[in-house]
Amino acid sequence: MAGMSPLFRRKSEKTEPGARLVTLIRKPGCHLCDDAQAVIEKVCGELGVPWDQKDIGEDKELYDRYWEQIPVVLVDGEQHTFWRVNADRLRRALTE
Repeated sequence: MAGMSPLFRRKSEKTEPGARLVTLIRKPGCHLCDDAQAVIEKVCGELGVPWDQKDIGEDKELYDRYWEQIPVVLVDGEQHTFWRVNADRLRRALTE
């Protein structure tokens, strides 16, 4: 399986929700960011998943990468979604 595309690999172990991390990349005064945070707080609170947030204006690398997509949600450091956060989709990503 070493040379196999990650798309075709099966996860060998299920990660416990508490071992996951959700990161919200946002900017001040962004109503979509506020909406995304409300969804993240609800879903992560229900599942016991830690989450944090980063201000895009305080990190040039994040700004260069995501400025057109704010808010951006990362799950374990990988981009999960941007603009609008769907609670059911986030919940599935954290439990499957």
